[in-house]
Amino acid sequence: MRILLVEDSQRLTGLLVERIHDAGWRVDVFSTIADARTALREGSHDLLLLDLGLPDGDGTDLIRALRAAGSAVPILVISARAGIEQRVAVLDAGADDFLLKPFNHAEFLARCRAMLRRAPSTAQPILSAGQIRYDPATTLVTMAGQSVAMPPRERALLELLLRDAGRVVLKRRLEAALSEYDEAVSANALELSVSRLRKRLETQAADIRIDTIRGVGYMLRTIGSP
Repeated sequence: MRILLVEDSQRLTGLLVERIHDAGWRVDVFSTIADARTALREGSHDLLLLDLGLPDGDGTDLIRALRAAGSAVPILVISARAGIEQRVAVLDAGADDFLLKPFNHAEFLARCRAMLRRAPSTAQPILSAGQIRYDPATTLVTMAGQSVAMPPRERALLELLLRDAGRVVLKRRLEAALSEYDEAVSANALELSVSRLRKRLETQAADIRIDTIRGVGYMLRTIGSP
Protein backbone atom coordinates (compact mmCIF):
# COMPACT_ATOMS: atom_id res chain seq x y z
CA MET A 1 0.00 0.00 0.00
CA ARG A 2 1.27 3.48 -0.87
CA ILE A 3 0.01 6.54 0.96
CA LEU A 4 0.37 10.22 0.04
CA LEU A 5 0.67 12.52 3.06
CA VAL A 6 0.25 16.27 2.46
CA GLU A 7 1.07 18.12 5.69
CA ASP A 8 3.23 21.19 6.42
CA SER A 9 3.91 20.50 10.10
CA GLN A 10 7.31 18.80 10.27
CA ARG A 11 6.68 17.49 13.79
CA LEU A 12 3.34 15.88 12.90
CA THR A 13 4.73 14.60 9.61
CA GLY A 14 7.55 12.81 11.43
CA LEU A 15 5.13 11.16 13.85
CA LEU A 16 2.71 10.07 11.13
CA VAL A 17 5.46 8.70 8.87
CA GLU A 18 6.73 6.61 11.78
CA ARG A 19 3.25 5.19 12.44
CA ILE A 20 2.63 4.53 8.74
CA HIS A 21 5.91 2.66 8.40
CA ASP A 22 5.11 0.63 11.52
CA ALA A 23 1.87 -0.42 9.82
CA GLY A 24 3.87 -1.74 6.86
CA TRP A 25 2.80 0.89 4.34
CA ARG A 26 4.91 3.14 2.14
CA VAL A 27 4.41 6.88 2.27
CA ASP A 28 5.30 9.88 0.11
CA VAL A 29 5.37 13.22 1.91
CA PHE A 30 4.74 16.72 0.57
CA SER A 31 3.84 20.03 2.16
CA THR A 32 2.15 21.95 -0.68
CA ILE A 33 -0.85 21.52 -2.94
CA ALA A 34 1.31 22.00 -6.03
CA ASP A 35 3.61 19.11 -5.12
CA ALA A 36 0.63 16.96 -4.17
CA ARG A 37 -0.93 17.52 -7.61
CA THR A 38 2.31 16.41 -9.28
CA ALA A 39 2.59 13.32 -7.09
CA LEU A 40 -1.02 12.34 -7.75
CA ARG A 41 -0.48 12.64 -11.50
CA GLU A 42 2.79 10.71 -11.54
CA GLY A 43 2.26 8.14 -8.80
CA SER A 44 -0.17 5.46 -7.80
CA HIS A 45 -1.50 6.02 -4.29
CA ASP A 46 -4.06 4.02 -2.35
CA LEU A 47 -4.91 6.77 0.14
CA LEU A 48 -4.49 10.56 0.41
CA LEU A 49 -3.96 12.07 3.88
CA LEU A 50 -4.57 15.79 3.50
CA ASP A 51 -4.20 18.83 5.75
CA LEU A 52 -6.35 21.82 4.84
CA GLY A 53 -4.22 24.81 5.81
CA LEU A 54 -1.29 24.49 3.40
CA PRO A 55 1.26 27.16 2.40
CA ASP A 56 -0.08 27.55 -1.15
CA GLY A 57 -3.80 27.19 -0.57
CA ASP A 58 -6.72 25.33 0.94
CA GLY A 59 -6.77 21.54 0.74
CA THR A 60 -10.50 21.69 0.05
CA ASP A 61 -9.75 23.09 -3.40
CA LEU A 62 -7.53 20.10 -4.14
CA ILE A 63 -10.32 17.74 -3.09
CA ARG A 64 -12.80 19.44 -5.42
CA ALA A 65 -10.31 19.36 -8.31
CA LEU A 66 -9.58 15.67 -7.81
CA ARG A 67 -13.24 14.70 -7.73
CA ALA A 68 -14.04 16.92 -10.74
CA ALA A 69 -11.29 15.13 -12.65
CA GLY A 70 -12.81 11.75 -11.79
CA SER A 71 -10.22 10.67 -9.22
CA ALA A 72 -11.54 8.04 -6.80
CA VAL A 73 -8.54 8.04 -4.46
CA PRO A 74 -9.79 7.78 -0.84
CA ILE A 75 -9.19 11.04 1.05
CA LEU A 76 -8.80 11.35 4.81
CA VAL A 77 -8.61 14.98 5.92
CA ILE A 78 -6.55 15.69 9.04
CA SER A 79 -7.14 19.22 10.26
CA ALA A 80 -7.47 21.45 13.32
CA ARG A 81 -10.58 23.13 11.86
CA ALA A 82 -13.16 22.20 14.46
CA GLY A 83 -16.24 23.96 13.08
CA ILE A 84 -19.03 21.64 12.00
CA GLU A 85 -19.71 23.83 8.95
CA GLN A 86 -16.13 23.45 7.79
CA ARG A 87 -16.16 19.69 8.25
CA VAL A 88 -19.43 19.38 6.37
CA ALA A 89 -18.02 21.51 3.54
CA VAL A 90 -14.94 19.27 3.27
CA LEU A 91 -17.04 16.09 3.17
CA ASP A 92 -19.40 17.64 0.63
CA ALA A 93 -16.37 18.56 -1.51
CA GLY A 94 -15.56 14.86 -1.81
CA ALA A 95 -13.46 13.84 1.20
CA ASP A 96 -14.25 10.39 2.60
CA ASP A 97 -13.45 11.04 6.25
CA PHE A 98 -12.32 13.80 8.63
CA LEU A 99 -9.99 13.45 11.62
CA LEU A 100 -9.71 16.41 13.98
CA LYS A 101 -6.29 17.41 15.32
CA PRO A 102 -4.98 16.51 17.84
CA PHE A 103 -5.90 12.85 17.45
CA ASN A 104 -4.99 9.47 18.87
CA HIS A 105 -2.55 7.66 16.60
CA ALA A 106 -4.24 4.30 17.14
CA GLU A 107 -7.48 5.85 15.88
CA PHE A 108 -5.58 7.38 12.95
CA LEU A 109 -4.31 3.97 11.84
CA ALA A 110 -7.74 2.41 12.36
CA ARG A 111 -9.30 5.07 10.10
CA CYS A 112 -6.63 4.41 7.45
CA ARG A 113 -7.21 0.65 7.58
CA ALA A 114 -10.96 1.11 7.29
CA MET A 115 -10.61 3.35 4.24
CA LEU A 116 -8.12 1.03 2.57
CA ARG A 117 -10.51 -1.90 3.07
CA ARG A 118 -13.42 0.01 1.56
CA ALA A 119 -11.56 1.47 -1.41
CA PRO A 120 -12.35 -0.29 -4.72
CA SER A 121 -8.73 0.14 -5.85
CA THR A 122 -7.54 -1.85 -2.83
CA ALA A 123 -10.17 -4.58 -2.90
CA GLN A 124 -7.51 -6.98 -4.08
CA PRO A 125 -7.44 -10.76 -3.89
CA ILE A 126 -5.07 -12.65 -1.63
CA LEU A 127 -1.68 -13.09 -3.32
CA SER A 128 -0.19 -16.56 -3.13
CA ALA A 129 2.57 -18.86 -4.33
CA GLY A 130 3.11 -22.32 -2.89
CA GLN A 131 2.10 -22.16 0.77
CA ILE A 132 2.77 -18.41 1.08
CA ARG A 133 -0.26 -16.13 1.31
CA TYR A 134 -0.25 -12.34 1.47
CA ASP A 135 -3.27 -10.12 2.14
CA PRO A 136 -2.62 -6.61 0.72
CA ALA A 137 -5.41 -5.08 2.81
CA THR A 138 -4.13 -6.29 6.18
CA THR A 139 -0.42 -6.80 5.23
CA LEU A 140 -0.65 -10.26 6.84
CA VAL A 141 1.82 -12.89 5.57
CA THR A 142 1.11 -16.54 6.31
CA MET A 143 2.78 -19.82 5.42
CA ALA A 144 0.76 -23.00 5.73
CA GLY A 145 -1.76 -20.96 7.70
CA GLN A 146 0.77 -19.63 10.22
CA SER A 147 1.54 -15.92 10.50
CA VAL A 148 5.05 -14.89 9.42
CA ALA A 149 6.52 -11.65 10.81
CA MET A 150 8.38 -9.50 8.29
CA PRO A 151 9.83 -5.97 8.35
CA PRO A 152 7.90 -3.53 6.11
CA ARG A 153 10.44 -3.41 3.27
CA GLU A 154 10.74 -7.20 3.01
CA ARG A 155 6.97 -7.50 3.08
CA ALA A 156 6.66 -4.92 0.30
CA LEU A 157 9.29 -6.79 -1.74
CA LEU A 158 7.44 -10.08 -1.25
CA GLU A 159 4.21 -8.44 -2.41
CA LEU A 160 5.83 -7.16 -5.60
CA LEU A 161 7.33 -10.55 -6.41
CA LEU A 162 4.10 -12.39 -5.62
CA ARG A 163 2.17 -10.17 -8.02
CA ASP A 164 4.38 -11.44 -10.84
CA ALA A 165 5.20 -14.92 -9.51
CA GLY A 166 6.83 -17.01 -12.22
CA ARG A 167 7.85 -13.93 -14.21
CA VAL A 168 10.97 -11.78 -14.10
CA VAL A 169 10.54 -8.50 -12.21
CA LEU A 170 13.06 -5.92 -13.39
CA LYS A 171 15.51 -4.49 -10.85
CA ARG A 172 14.70 -0.92 -11.79
CA ARG A 173 10.99 -1.59 -11.25
CA LEU A 174 11.64 -3.00 -7.78
CA GLU A 175 13.94 -0.10 -6.90
CA ALA A 176 11.32 2.43 -8.00
CA ALA A 177 8.47 0.67 -6.22
CA LEU A 178 10.37 0.30 -2.95
CA SER A 179 11.61 3.87 -3.01
CA GLU A 180 9.89 6.77 -1.37
CA TYR A 181 10.27 10.26 -2.72
CA ASP A 182 12.68 11.18 0.08
CA GLU A 183 14.61 7.89 0.23
CA ALA A 184 15.66 6.21 -2.99
CA VAL A 185 16.47 2.50 -2.88
CA SER A 186 19.88 1.79 -4.38
CA ALA A 187 20.85 -1.39 -6.22
CA ASN A 188 22.90 -2.49 -3.21
CA ALA A 189 19.99 -1.86 -0.84
CA LEU A 190 17.71 -3.91 -3.09
CA GLU A 191 20.17 -6.80 -3.14
CA LEU A 192 20.38 -6.68 0.66
CA SER A 193 16.58 -6.75 0.96
CA VAL A 194 16.37 -9.70 -1.43
CA SER A 195 19.08 -11.55 0.54
CA ARG A 196 17.25 -10.99 3.83
CA LEU A 197 13.94 -12.11 2.37
CA ARG A 198 15.58 -15.25 0.96
CA LYS A 199 17.01 -16.12 4.39
CA ARG A 200 13.65 -15.51 6.06
CA LEU A 201 11.90 -17.82 3.59
CA GLU A 202 14.57 -20.47 4.13
CA THR A 203 14.17 -20.17 7.90
CA GLN A 204 10.42 -20.68 7.48
CA ALA A 205 11.08 -23.65 5.17
CA ALA A 206 8.92 -21.98 2.56
CA ASP A 207 8.33 -23.86 -0.67
CA ILE A 208 9.14 -20.84 -2.81
CA ARG A 209 12.45 -19.34 -3.82
CA ILE A 210 13.75 -16.10 -5.31
CA ASP A 211 15.94 -16.60 -8.38
CA THR A 212 18.36 -13.92 -9.54
CA ILE A 213 18.18 -13.26 -13.27
CA ARG A 214 21.65 -11.79 -13.56
CA GLY A 215 21.74 -8.24 -14.85
CA VAL A 216 17.94 -8.13 -15.23
CA GLY A 217 16.00 -8.73 -12.04
CA TYR A 218 14.43 -11.38 -9.83
CA MET A 219 11.82 -14.10 -10.15
CA LEU A 220 9.77 -15.76 -7.42
CA ARG A 221 8.90 -19.35 -8.18
CA THR A 222 7.55 -22.39 -6.38
CA ILE A 223 10.22 -24.97 -5.61
CA GLY A 224 9.83 -27.84 -8.05
CA SER A 225 8.27 -25.69 -10.77
CA PRO A 226 10.11 -25.43 -14.12
